[in-house]
Amino acid sequence: MLDILAITGPIYLCIAAGYASVRWNLFTKADMRVFGKFVIQIALPALLFNALASRPLGEVVHPGYLLAFTAGSLALIGGALWFSRTVLRKSLTESAYVAMGMTCSNSGYVGYPVMLLLFGPLGGVILALNLIVENLIKLPLLFTLADAGAHEGERPSLLQALKQTGERLVRNPMIVAIFAGFVVALLGWQLPAVITRTVTLFSAASSGMALFIIGGTLVGLQVKGMRRQVSLIAVGKLLLHPLAVFAAVSLLPLLGLPSVDGDLRTAAVLSAAMPMLGIYSILAQRHGFEGFTAAALLATTAASFFTLSAILWLMR
Repeated sequence: MLDILAITGPIYLCIAAGYASVRWNLFTKADMRVFGKFVIQIALPALLFNALASRPLGEVVHPGYLLAFTAGSLALIGGALWFSRTVLRKSLTESAYVAMGMTCSNSGYVGYPVMLLLFGPLGGVILALNLIVENLIKLPLLFTLADAGAHEGERPSLLQALKQTGERLVRNPMIVAIFAGFVVALLGWQLPAVITRTVTLFSAASSGMALFIIGGTLVGLQVKGMRRQVSLIAVGKLLLHPLAVFAAVSLLPLLGLPSVDGDLRTAAVLSAAMPMLGIYSILAQRHGFEGFTAAALLATTAASFFTLSAILWLMR
């Protein structure tokens, strides 16, 4: 068990350091937003580009991983929407955010540092694969459902919805970095050493800073009065999502589809076991659901220390 704690311990110590720094006024929550902007706009895109551009295309394209991670996530999205709408009697918009909390992992701020410790340089490739699924499939789908629920009774233009989704993707630096990295890998270009080293310097700043930011943003969040809904989301994210992806990883090859083997098999399940994305409550603000989403973010991030350690122990 000590070897498992050696992996998860540094992750949560960095989160605790970020929490303490804001709690004791060394930094403010506004500072965390500035740090977060640097990580999102500069450090993580540099990391993604470097991870993809520095490898042959065959090492960064893993259709089995993409298929399994997508299938497991979509299955849980469907189940979460059905349960929230049918059993809890929630609106389509609120149900979309429940499903988002259960299926959209914090692949950059928490997932990448874990993958880096476990798999070394392969961690950057895993991050890119996860972000492809989340930014091209899951988030556009859930945003579309949330917007549709907010305009029930109207007939929103599908073309307009697709246009808005496309604009968001084009402006996303991480998606641009993934695309650029794939192009460099496809063409087999060797970038000048000065560019490679510059990108590497920026990418090295992403891991510890990302965890520090997560801790700082948790200050002031509360779970009071929302325990039932928060518990549902936490169980879905930390237990049901990895189970769904594990089922997809195990079953899809039986259908003649590409398999996921070795470290990538472990990485797919662990990626699903991460807490939800750090901007979960910020995304929910646009429809007025920042309350329960912030509480779920706090509870799930705290509980993930125990669930991640347990899953690592089971899969070692």
